[in-house]
Amino acid sequence: MPRTLVRAPDHDRMRSLGGLAVAWIEYFVLHGPGAVQGMSVELGDEYAGFVMDCYALEEEGRRLYDHAFLSRPKGTNKSGLGAMFALFEALGPARFSGYAEGGEAYEDSWNLGFRYEYEPGEPMGKHVHVPIIRIMATEEGQTGNVYDTIFYNLTDDEALLSRIPGIDPGRTRIYLPFGGEIIPSTASSASKDGGRETFVVFDESHLYNTPELRRMYKTVTRNLVKRKAASETWFIETTTMFAPGEDSIAEVTFREAELVLTGKKKRGRQKLLYDHRWGEVDDLTDEMALIAAIKDAFGEAITWNDIDAILDEFYSLRADPADSRRFFLNAETSSSDSWLDARELRACKDPTKGLQPGDVITLGFDGSIGGDDADSTALVACRVSDGYLELVGLWERPENAPRKQTRRKTPAAKRRGRRPTSEEDNDDGGEFIGEWRVDEDAVDALVAKMFKEYRVVGFFCDPPHWQSHINAWTAKYGKALKARVTHARPLEFWTNRPTQMVQALSEFHLAVKGKQISYLPPEDRLEEKKALSIELERHLLNCYRKPTRAGLQVRKEYPKSPKKIDGAIAAVLAFTARGQAIAAGVAVGPQKKRLAKRIR
Repeated sequence: MPRTLVRAPDHDRMRSLGGLAVAWIEYFVLHGPGAVQGMSVELGDEYAGFVMDCYALEEEGRRLYDHAFLSRPKGTNKSGLGAMFALFEALGPARFSGYAEGGEAYEDSWNLGFRYEYEPGEPMGKHVHVPIIRIMATEEGQTGNVYDTIFYNLTDDEALLSRIPGIDPGRTRIYLPFGGEIIPSTASSASKDGGRETFVVFDESHLYNTPELRRMYKTVTRNLVKRKAASETWFIETTTMFAPGEDSIAEVTFREAELVLTGKKKRGRQKLLYDHRWGEVDDLTDEMALIAAIKDAFGEAITWNDIDAILDEFYSLRADPADSRRFFLNAETSSSDSWLDARELRACKDPTKGLQPGDVITLGFDGSIGGDDADSTALVACRVSDGYLELVGLWERPENAPRKQTRRKTPAAKRRGRRPTSEEDNDDGGEFIGEWRVDEDAVDALVAKMFKEYRVVGFFCDPPHWQSHINAWTAKYGKALKARVTHARPLEFWTNRPTQMVQALSEFHLAVKGKQISYLPPEDRLEEKKALSIELERHLLNCYRKPTRAGLQVRKEYPKSPKKIDGAIAAVLAFTARGQAIAAGVAVGPQKKRLAKRIR
């Protein structure tokens, strides 16, 4: 099943308050308004496992995660799960109080009959001190499905939680016994009375796509820090797949998870638990394949959904296929002005292929040197025999790299409150911190390695920022190349010259649609190639259409977008060089050693 999980390296479900949480939720919580209103909650293995993950602990007992993200299709009770977490955080033993030695048990203090016996070594729970639970809504005047389920459980006569003395539920705020509140909030109200939260639910975070909602999200998550040390605050996003290009909060978290998976972003202080499940199908008219994809996307939630009704949504004349894929397959789609279709590109994945020493290849190179908002620098190889593409080198400015030149003060200068002198730098450990730059020696070394290990017959480079290097590469490798941009300048492929670039982009686009290229999928066993294959796919899908008088070109999402496309341009150049190599009659098999003829 297609599923992406991001968890901490020391994640251990056995070291979790999740078993207690699942038992408490199934004993106390009822389903809220809807078709199953008033029925007891029974969590299947999938959602119970997610609860276990959310309450995983470090060895000393502190929460392992402070940001949880659950992405599932519409109709999978994500909002209901958010309400279950909120109720447990408000009224249940949701924080660590030590490890059980054997025989200990938790019993509710309201004599409602709940008892949970701990296994030896299992974490034990205690209540959050003065819990402040905030339930975020995207529109003014709406409380949302999460709060409606909470309110139902605290007011309906059949609900056990409504019998807890001291609860004062209202439509705008719920006061908890022994202090604390559950508050439904919108963007405007969150900024007025925030700052005391212990837990927050952001339901349907793919809808957080306006400046006001994005600011609200940042404000509320920043407020959680104020009580983090004492209350171990955290928050959860529940969402369906985002619409690409809207820069919603769900899309930002999705990209952050990609960065963690590729090793470009460390978890740092904000520890992310990420769980995204989706379905894949190329041809929506293939009903059996579509049903299988729906089951993949819904997981255990398919048991309470009508597959025929979901199929009707796909095949309705009023339905937008891209929207149906997002809502019911929970699958990433392409925006209307994306250059490549994500499904068509991913159909080119081939786990059986990979570069082998001695392969006949071409190379493509594009990038910048460094500085503020620098683009990436990328080197891509394309095997001539079959069009297999591999990102072999990528240099991007790290997230924490300095954007401007600064001088780090020495300890002595800090004490004196002034900039250090050059002598103090030398004597007292001070150093000059410049803007981040690509390691040019590393680029040179990788290029040399490619020419040493493979039979390189073409090497197309975009010259800006790298002209001196390209001159050196031309002098060293140019004469042996069969694919040449021009006779005098065999490596220089200027991407700002519209005619040749439009043609190169068009040929690459047709190759993707016809599956005439391939690349390694993220499931590849080699970690480095896994990371680079994700990056190549990401760069290709970051390209947007740019109509010009000369024809269709590509652009970034916006001029200073952090979503880079240099790997895509390098891939286009490598593929274009491949086409010229084939036209020049290059043999596509491994270079064979010639055997000397015996003279008789």
